[in-house]
Amino acid sequence: MKANIDQSGDPESKHKKPEPRLVSESDSNDDLKSLPLPEVEKRLGSSAKGLSQAEAQKRLAKYGPNEIKEKKDNLFLKFLSYFWGPIPWMIEGAVILSAVVRHWLDFFIILFLLFSNAVVAFWEEHQAGNEIAALRAKLATTARALRDGKWATPKVAELVPGDVIRLLLGDIVPADARLLAGDPVQVDQSALTGESLPATRKPGDAVFSGSIIKRGETDAMVYATGTNTYFGKTAELVQGAHTVSHFQRAVLKIGNYLIVLAVALVAVIVTTALFRHDPILSTLEFALVLLVAAIPVAMPTVLSVTMAVGARLLAKKQAIVTKLSAIEELAGVDVLCSDKTGTLTQNKLTLGNPFSVNGIAADQIILDAALASRAEDKDTIDLAVIGGMKDEKKLKSYQILHFQPFDPVHKRTEATVKGSDGKQFKVAKGAPQVILQMTTNLAEVKPTVEKAVNEFAARGFRSLGVARADQDDKWQFVGVLPMSDPPREQAKATIASAVQMGVKVKMVTGDQLAIAKEMSHELGMGTNILDATVLRDKQKKAETAASIEKADGFAQVFPEDKYNIVDVLQKHGHIVGMTGDGVNDAPALKQANCGIAVSGATDAARAAADIVLLASGLSVIIDAIKESRRIFQRMNSYAIYRIAETLRVLFFMTLAILVFNFYPVTAVMIVMIAVLNDGAILSIAYDNVHYSDRPEKWNMRLVLGISTVLGVIGVVAAFGLFYLAERVFHLDRAHAQTLMYLKLSVAGHLTIFLTRTRGPFWSIRPARILWIAVLGTQIVATLIAVYGVFMTPLGWRWAGFVWVYALAWFLLNDRVKLLAYRIFDPVKAPSSAKNPVDLTPQIATRAYELYQQRGGGDGKANQDWLEAERETRKDQLATKDVA
Repeated sequence: MKANIDQSGDPESKHKKPEPRLVSESDSNDDLKSLPLPEVEKRLGSSAKGLSQAEAQKRLAKYGPNEIKEKKDNLFLKFLSYFWGPIPWMIEGAVILSAVVRHWLDFFIILFLLFSNAVVAFWEEHQAGNEIAALRAKLATTARALRDGKWATPKVAELVPGDVIRLLLGDIVPADARLLAGDPVQVDQSALTGESLPATRKPGDAVFSGSIIKRGETDAMVYATGTNTYFGKTAELVQGAHTVSHFQRAVLKIGNYLIVLAVALVAVIVTTALFRHDPILSTLEFALVLLVAAIPVAMPTVLSVTMAVGARLLAKKQAIVTKLSAIEELAGVDVLCSDKTGTLTQNKLTLGNPFSVNGIAADQIILDAALASRAEDKDTIDLAVIGGMKDEKKLKSYQILHFQPFDPVHKRTEATVKGSDGKQFKVAKGAPQVILQMTTNLAEVKPTVEKAVNEFAARGFRSLGVARADQDDKWQFVGVLPMSDPPREQAKATIASAVQMGVKVKMVTGDQLAIAKEMSHELGMGTNILDATVLRDKQKKAETAASIEKADGFAQVFPEDKYNIVDVLQKHGHIVGMTGDGVNDAPALKQANCGIAVSGATDAARAAADIVLLASGLSVIIDAIKESRRIFQRMNSYAIYRIAETLRVLFFMTLAILVFNFYPVTAVMIVMIAVLNDGAILSIAYDNVHYSDRPEKWNMRLVLGISTVLGVIGVVAAFGLFYLAERVFHLDRAHAQTLMYLKLSVAGHLTIFLTRTRGPFWSIRPARILWIAVLGTQIVATLIAVYGVFMTPLGWRWAGFVWVYALAWFLLNDRVKLLAYRIFDPVKAPSSAKNPVDLTPQIATRAYELYQQRGGGDGKANQDWLEAERETRKDQLATKDVA
C-alpha cells in the first residue's frame, strides 16, 4: 500500500563524476526511469551541478522544446471535407443539373440543403473542443533550473534532458525527472496514475510531468521532455485516438442503398425515354427532380437535429454532449469501463471500524488519532481521522501544547496534549510498523496487530497505527484505524440498473488489486479483477484479449493500459463507454465509442470526452442511456420512413412511365412533396417513444426489410388509386396527376405513424408537435390540390376521397407492418425453465426511486437498498401466492 505515512528511503551512494555522453534517441525512457541514478547521470552526460547554458541550448536544438506539439487542422479544408462523399456527390450533381436545365427553384432548394448539412456537421465537430490544448494547460509555465552553477528560471519549454531542477511545495512537475539526494517528498499523481493518495518519492525515484508536489522540496534531474514524457505519451494517445461512429456508418449505408437504387431506376427511365424518342431536355429535367426526391438529401440534417434536440434534453439531466454522434453511440454501449477513484467512489478517505488493543473503546482510539491530526494542514489522512469522530466538539476540551507534523525522520505525526483535568499525555499516529517500534507493549501486541493490518489490506483498507503515552512517557499501542475511499451514493443501484439495461460495467483503476477487488465486491460487480501488469505481456496477446473480455475490472493500470483495454473490447465487437475524471483517462475517453467525463473532471478529460457530467455520481449516466435510447428510436423511425417513402415514389414513378408511358406527377409536384414532408418530419425529434432495455444498434436488415415492405405496399396502393381514377372514374390525365400528388403526400406522411412504433400505431401516443406538424403540412398539401396551385384544381369532393382512401390503406399497412416484424425480427418466447429469479435489477430500480424521492443526498444508500430489497421480495412472494 502507498500512503503518505509509511515510506522511507536510504541515502544514495556518492556520485562519481559522469563521463559526458548525450542520451541517444535509441535510449529507452523506461530504462532511465529505473536504472541506478549514477548510470542515469552517465547516460545523460550530466551531474547534480546541472548543465551550462550553452549545453542546454545545444540540447534544445537536438531534442526540441519541452512541449506537446498540437496537430491543427485547416478549418477551411475541414469544412470542405463535408462536401465529399456519396451523398454530397449526388446532391452536388443534382445542383449542377438543375443549373444546366435552368430549374432555379430546385437549384436553390438543393443548394440550401447541401450547405445546411455541411454547416451542421462542421459545427458539431468544431464544438468538441481542443483536448490537446487542455492537456497543455495542465503544465507549468516556468521552471527553476541549475544553469552555469546558478539557479535560473527558464520557460518550461526550454528544459532539456540532463537539466537539474528545483521542486517546491505546490509545484507542477515540468518534466519527467529522477529525484537527487535529499529528503523524500509527497507527490500527488492521481490525475496521471489514478492513485487515490499522494505517494512518497525518495531520492532516486522518478516523478512525472504534470504531477504536483504536496509536501517537501527537492532537486531532480530531467530525463525526458515533451512527447517523450509520461504525460506527453498520454497526449499523443489522445491525438491518435479516433473512431468512426456507428451513426456515420449507418447513414452511409442507407444513403448508398437509396442512391444506387435511385440512379439505377432513373437510368431505366432515361433509357426508355430515349428509346421512345421523348424530348431529351424534359426527360433530363424530370430525372433530375426524381433524383432530388429519391436521394436522402435532408436525412443527415434530420438525424443531426434529432440528436441536437436530444442533447438539450440530456443537458437538463446534467449531461452536456460535446459530440452529437455520441448520443447514438451511448444508446448502443454494451460495456462501460468505469474509473474507480472519484467515479465509483467519493474520492475521500473515511474510517472503518477500528481494531482495538486490550479492549480500548473505538471512540477513544479515534480521539487519540484526531488529537495527533491538524485540520488546517488539509492533509488527506488528518481530515479523514477528524471526520471520523462522532462529535468533533470534544477536541475543544483538549489543549495542544506541541504538534510535530509528519516528516521523513520521525515518519509519524505526534502531539503533546493537555486534558481538561490538567494532565498531560502524548498521542501519535503513523504507519502501523512505525508506531509498533516505538511502543513498550510491542511483543505483546505485534502478532495480533500484524494480523489485523493484513486482514484490512486484503479487504482494500489502508491502515493507520495509533499510540498513546501518559505521564510516564511510555508509549502504548492502542489500535489500528482502517481507512478506505467509500463508494458513491447509489453506485451499487446504478451499476445494477446498468446491468439490467444490458450494460456490463468494468472497473478500471490505478489502485492496488486488493482495493479494487474489495470495492468491486461491495458494488456487486464481480471479483474477477486483473492486474494490469499481465496486460502488457506481448507474448500472450490472444490470451490477454480473452481475459480482458471476461474480466470484471482491472487494477494498477497506466493510461496506455486503459486505452488498450478499450481498443481490445472494440475489436471484439463491443460498443464501449468509458468514464473518467483525470488526465490519465483522456486517451481512453477519446478512443471509446462514448467517452464520459464525470463531475469534477480535469479540463483534459472533459475535452477528450463526448459527454460531460455536471452532477456527481453515476446515476445520471443511467438517465443519459435511457434518453439516448429514446433518441435512437426516433432516428430509427425516421430512417425506416425515409427509405419507405423513397421506394414508394421511385417504384411508382418508374413503373408508371415504363408500363403506361405516363408521368403520374409533375416535377413541381415532386419538389413540393419533398419540401412539405421533409420540413414537417423534423418534429420527430420531439416524439414520444419507449426506450429499449437492451443496447441499441443499427439493424440494417430490419430497417431495410420493414421499409421495403411498406414501400412496396405503398406502390400497390398508388396504382390502385391510379386505376380507379383512370378506368373507373375516367378522370383526365391532368386531374389524375393532382389526385396522385395528394395521395403520395398524405399517405406518405401518414407512414411516419407506422414506423414510429413496433406494435400497433396506437401503442405509443405521438407527441403533440408531431401530429400537429403532419396535420398542418397535409392541410397545406390539400389546399394546394383543391385550389390548384401549380397544378389542376381537384376540388373538395375528390380531396375527401383521397383522404378516406389513404386512411383505409394506413390501417391495412399497420397490420402488414406487424407481420413484417414477425418475419424479419421474431421475438423469442421466454424460457419455461424454473431458474431462480435474480431480483437485483428490480431492487436497484426501486432503490434509485427511493433515492430520488428523498431528494438525493449522501449517507442513506444502504437504507435505500435494504428498503428496496424488502419491498421487492415481499412483492415477489405476493405474486407467487396469487399464482
